[in-house]
This record gives sequence, structure tokens and C-alpha cells, in this order.
Amino acid sequence: MEQVIQNNTILVVDDDKPILDLLNVVLEKEGFKKIYNASNGYDSIQIVTKYNPDIILLDIMLPDTDGFSLCTQIRQYSNVPILFLTARNSDLDKLQGFSFGGDDYITKPFNPLEVAARIKAQLKRASISGQSKRIYSTYDFGDFQVDEKSGRLIVNNQQIDCPAQELKLLLFLCQNPNQIISKHTLYKEVWGEYYGGDSTVMVHIRRLREKIEIDPSRPKRIKTIRGLGYILDVSSTSEDRL
Repeated sequence: MEQVIQNNTILVVDDDKPILDLLNVVLEKEGFKKIYNASNGYDSIQIVTKYNPDIILLDIMLPDTDGFSLCTQIRQYSNVPILFLTARNSDLDKLQGFSFGGDDYITKPFNPLEVAARIKAQLKRASISGQSKRIYSTYDFGDFQVDEKSGRLIVNNQQIDCPAQELKLLLFLCQNPNQIISKHTLYKEVWGEYYGGDSTVMVHIRRLREKIEIDPSRPKRIKTIRGLGYILDVSSTSEDRL
């Protein structure tokens, strides 16, 4: 279990600095070496997409959002255990926490050692079930590379900022290279449902082309197959595209 603790990363989200400091001290004493902190929803999402923590301790009352909404956002990127840590202790709040995708619910005031124990229990359970870890891939097509774990897009040796939804779309294309993929499939696999229109996929495809294509108006990588969908063409080299 000690090795499991040392190898796992924790994200603690709370806008109360004394609580963050207390939890950091206790968790470090309990053997955790990789602890990230965030005090708002925006920073939390950045950490989740960049570092992919193994477990998240999440306050409900945050300055820019609420923990329930943030949990829903996080679930778009990660299935890791999420433990709510909050002063809201009604049965309705607890039920909401679980319904929004939380795995545990801890009320304030709390015993920090109990929090550490619950974190360990969740990590052990996730480790046994195999849900907290998965194999991540790095896709290298010469002129651009995508690192699935870190969420990094490198184009011609330069790191390019890529919003989460665009990255998810690009990753799905990378996982299915040289295959024609319909817009309906892209909606289902990347957005989780079909909205019935074409604009969302089209806009995201255009933005990806602007990032990875030499000439976005004449794409050589992400091609449109009229009436069928899109294809990520990785059969050509960088020289072929010039």
C-alpha cells in the first residue's frame, strides 16, 4: 500500500487556505508525495487535464462555481475517485454529491486522519478494480505529436495550446487513423450524444486544422470526405505535405 500511495497524485480543491495547508501537512505525513492544490474551478480543470490526478478531494462551495458542477466537468476528462469535502451536511446534499459522480462525502469539521484513511481506501479499491489507472498513448505522426496523459499537442517541435474538447476530438482521430469517421460517430464518442447539427464538429475540426495543418484551407491531415465524414490521414510524411 505504501508504494501505491507514493505513486499516486492527489488534487485538493478548497478556497480555504488553512484547510489546504492542514491537508497538505497530513497527507505528506501519511506518505503522499504528489499533491496539487486549487482554490477555484478554473485552476482545478487545468490541473486535471494537465496532470491527470489519481484522486480528487473537492469542496462544494468555490468562488467561481460549485463542486457539483465542477464534478460534472471533471467527469468529462477523468473517472478517478472524487471525494466531496464540505460543510453542507444535509441528506439532500449527500445524495446530490453521489448523483453528480462523487465517490465519497466528508463533512466539515473533519478529522484529517479520517480523510487520509478514506483517500487510501478509495485508491486501494480503484487499484484493485483497475479503474484508476489506464494505459496512455503518445501519438507521433512526424509533424505533430499528441501525448494523451499530459494532454500536450506538439506541432513542428512547438507546444500548442489545445482546449480539452479539441484535444478529445484529436485523440479520437489519432486512435482511428486513416479511417473515415462520420459526424454522428464523432458526436457520440467525443461529446457523448448526438445534437443533430453539424456546426459543433465543423468548428472544432476547423480549429484543429488551424493548429496542425500547413495550410488549413487545403488540409492534408484532417480531410473531409464529402457525405461521409472526416479522416485523419497519417499515411504521408512531413515532406509529402510541403
